[in-house]
Amino acid sequence: MKKNIQLLMGNEAIGQGLIEAGCQIAAAYPGTPSTEILQAVIDRRETAVEPLHIEWSVNEKIAFEVALAGSYTGKRSAAVMKQVGLNVAADPFMRTAYLGVKGGLVTIVADDPGPHSSQNEQDTRLFCMQARVPVLDPASPAQAKEMIETAFELSEKYEVMTVLRPTTRICHSRQNVELGEPIKLERTADFEKDPTRWAATPAFLPALHRKLNANLEQIAQEENLQPLFSKGDGSYRRQALVASGIVYGNLADLLEELGLSGKIDLYQVLMPYPLNPQFADQLKEDYDRVLVLEETYPVIELLLGHSGAVGKQSGAVPKEGELTPDVIHQVLADFLGLQQPEEAPAERRGQRPSLCPGCPHRAAFYSIKQSFPDGIFPSDIGCYTLGMNLGAVNTVHCMGACISQGAGFYQAYHQDGQDGDFPTVVVTIGDSTFFHAGIPALVNAVIQKSRIIVVILDNATTAMTGGQPVPHLGIAADGSPTKVVEIEPLVKASGVDFLEVCDPYDKEGFDSLLKRADDYIRQPDGGVAVIISRHGCIMDRSVRSGQESFQVDIDESCIGCKKCVVAFECPALSMDNETNKAVIDQDRCIGCGTCIPVCPVNSIVKEAK
Repeated sequence: MKKNIQLLMGNEAIGQGLIEAGCQIAAAYPGTPSTEILQAVIDRRETAVEPLHIEWSVNEKIAFEVALAGSYTGKRSAAVMKQVGLNVAADPFMRTAYLGVKGGLVTIVADDPGPHSSQNEQDTRLFCMQARVPVLDPASPAQAKEMIETAFELSEKYEVMTVLRPTTRICHSRQNVELGEPIKLERTADFEKDPTRWAATPAFLPALHRKLNANLEQIAQEENLQPLFSKGDGSYRRQALVASGIVYGNLADLLEELGLSGKIDLYQVLMPYPLNPQFADQLKEDYDRVLVLEETYPVIELLLGHSGAVGKQSGAVPKEGELTPDVIHQVLADFLGLQQPEEAPAERRGQRPSLCPGCPHRAAFYSIKQSFPDGIFPSDIGCYTLGMNLGAVNTVHCMGACISQGAGFYQAYHQDGQDGDFPTVVVTIGDSTFFHAGIPALVNAVIQKSRIIVVILDNATTAMTGGQPVPHLGIAADGSPTKVVEIEPLVKASGVDFLEVCDPYDKEGFDSLLKRADDYIRQPDGGVAVIISRHGCIMDRSVRSGQESFQVDIDESCIGCKKCVVAFECPALSMDNETNKAVIDQDRCIGCGTCIPVCPVNSIVKEAK
């Protein structure tokens, strides 16, 4: 039979693996580098042979809990998130290690060494050590797909959840992957009530913990998850290389390139935790020197406990950043006494990232900065983080933190002054982030009488991760209609009395609304003021086609003050070095006209197209 081979992105391969393994419940919250995994399941759902529920959950904790309940009924389930999303899901994740599962439960956590698009370089393998959860570490997109079935089988054999941990270079690289036929498990939901397990009180936990420890000891011995061994020819006696994940793939390619493939003993660790103790003992007996290459922390190195092992813990391997082929080459040369490679050319940095031309967030940020030049501006995770370029974002911490931080800033300054004498705090949070983690923070700010302005930047999508639907659109993950959950009633139910909605394209109206909000929070009975800045993301074609568009030009009266280029920072605007005047790139300009009120001498003009 002819093989079905497709060139797939790693995330697509993982999504295909979920369908082939008979997964029936798949829930996720989007976050780079994991986003395309659930999207791949959505795109390929017609190939599934089992009923399949797919959802973009409101946050990672909810996604995990939905998948967990599915596994309680005996069905294979998966929760998908990035590494910092695991922090959000940590509470149910940690408890599930004790209580276990019935149907296979695989949590796919995409790590981001570097980091490329995250607030830290968190290592999920270390998290799994703390939680005592088996974790698999694929070295390629094809292996990531294969490990999905292995992870489900392991989960069901021991009734424990398992974790698949791809990294950015696995998620976003492409490889020819052989597709298989989805298996038909023909399972029906059958939840067996057992309060001593599923609702375990502290009295039952020691026994569950003992069972977990016993499971881990057996899992460590699983034959098909032992380190893969490539024997050397004796050129480097009593020396070995140990690697996992994409680092192993890069190392294997580098050894081939240097003519060292087959010269030195090489191990690929498939399951960093639990690591087989016999493997550690074998390395101690057979080798005097071992180089351990792994991202991001020294998990394997710590578990080996080899006196001759070098790696991140010893300082032989950089303790931060990606282990790119260039870095691996330098480390390998040091370990084997080879000639050091030529220093790689310095990375060329292009233009800093910026909000898209016509982005409604830019107009909102500009108004905020102009209205409160001495204000404090906490913000959040999303494309609107780029408001820092306009000087309207001072802090970015984690999902939902901006409202709590805004309240904290107010309380700290309020202690020092008279009533009404405090800097204006303007919080900016995206619509998806508001649903994810902003609502509890808003409730807390209200009951603590924090006098802050919260601007919810509603562009009707999860823009940063590719436009996934948000709850107030009334669209499910598969595109079918669902219940609309509006932002306004949630804000009102949180106890907010000042709530207004405005299109940030209307600068005069938006400026006026910001002033009214500031007046409100300074009243003796003032509190949290919420403004919903509502204008669709211009990456949505329907938004572009539905809004008025102009031919925007700059006339000869331009004085070259650079305010439109520097303070407004639209990518369609730049300075002509010869004339020292601003110019508009008509290929990038969308004709929104939001730059027109920025010019102090009215040199930016518009004509109807």
